[in-house]
Amino acid sequence: MSWDSYIDNLVAQTKDSSGTAHCDKACIIGIDGGAAWTTAGHANALQLQGSEGQNVANCFKSKDFTAFMSSGVRVGGEKYQFLREEDKKIVFAKKKGCGAITLQASKTAIVIAHCQEGGQQGNTNKGVGVIAEYLESLGM
Repeated sequence: MSWDSYIDNLVAQTKDSSGTAHCDKACIIGIDGGAAWTTAGHANALQLQGSEGQNVANCFKSKDFTAFMSSGVRVGGEKYQFLREEDKKIVFAKKKGCGAITLQASKTAIVIAHCQEGGQQGNTNKGVGVIAEYLESLGM
């Protein structure tokens, strides 16, 4: 099974009434260790670098976002300012001039998506939520 099709589905879920997608990149990683589920070969792949996946997974697994609060959220080689977390399973972060990211955990995975500068992060949040909740409904 290829997880890359979930990237297409997520991006499609972020389209507004005019058909504009508000997410340009996404990925899914495992909550145990941060290993990539999606591949870097997808046209809309959000490519994590170095220990970024592991660091994100550690925060979500422990439900402790102190590291994000003090050091920012590092994704795709960028450092985003932590904005807030909700229910110990959703994190929002932003970087001026670079856009925003939304991260949401299911039981076994973390869905991460990037909203380009000028896009509506709310639409990206919706797309991330659809995929994370679907995985959750499958017990994943």
